[in-house]
Amino acid sequence: MANIGERASLKILHEKSFGLYLDGGDLGEVLLPHREVPKDNVLGADLDVFIYTDSEDRPVATLRTPLAMPGEFARLKCVDVTGVGAFLDWGLPKELLVPFREQKGRMEVGKSYLVHVHLDPVSGRIVASTRIARQLDLTPHSFKPGDQVDLVIFGKTDLGYKAIINGTHSGLLFADAVFQPLQPGEKTKGYISAIREDGKIDLTLHAPRSVRVGGLEEGILAELQARGGYWAIGDHSSAAEIHDELGVSKRTFKQALGALLKKRRIQIEDRGIRLQSNT
Repeated sequence: MANIGERASLKILHEKSFGLYLDGGDLGEVLLPHREVPKDNVLGADLDVFIYTDSEDRPVATLRTPLAMPGEFARLKCVDVTGVGAFLDWGLPKELLVPFREQKGRMEVGKSYLVHVHLDPVSGRIVASTRIARQLDLTPHSFKPGDQVDLVIFGKTDLGYKAIINGTHSGLLFADAVFQPLQPGEKTKGYISAIREDGKIDLTLHAPRSVRVGGLEEGILAELQARGGYWAIGDHSSAAEIHDELGVSKRTFKQALGALLKKRRIQIEDRGIRLQSNT
């Protein structure tokens, strides 16, 4: 079945000078414009296409895949502003409309914005919105502390960074636990650190302690071997230096050193750590 905003395999019905007509089922005949017609097309064959609408709201097909499918979030560039709204480059011949009612703040040509792409239930058109929060937390979640998740940064508050979790829910990365600048639209891996009593979700960029320390131990040993068995880093090093070198807190670093010391994989000296000779 062919639907606006989805990919579908449609049969070639006939060809005209301005393109191929495909069998869109309930949508009727769907035009694939001449500029995209493949040279080896055969009547009756199937073509995998994405279906959207043209400027007159007629179904139209393209062999391309948009930069964001309906239901997805993406950072897209504004290329025009008219009396009906802003238009974004989403990788298709027809730009993507952000109606004024879907703009949290007026958009400007040349700037990029994090948007949610969706099918407008009233007009049936594919549109985008910068009102990110209203697209999130619409269903119950099953996240648990320690779960690894995909994050997209979408805002900043005095407490930290707001992030989209797996494209469906929102959570907060506390500022004092983030050691790198984050920008709206930036994608990163993260972890659920806590589920609060009010249902809100706390996030972290670091793996749970058991996973983090275990992986860190191997990283420290590999770095020691690469450095010839000695590394001038240890308890005397600042938290900033440790984070720059290893991307973890000083507390986590010390936990990993303690574990390696207990396993007799390293020895700790005044100004550094040394690989044990029997390692």
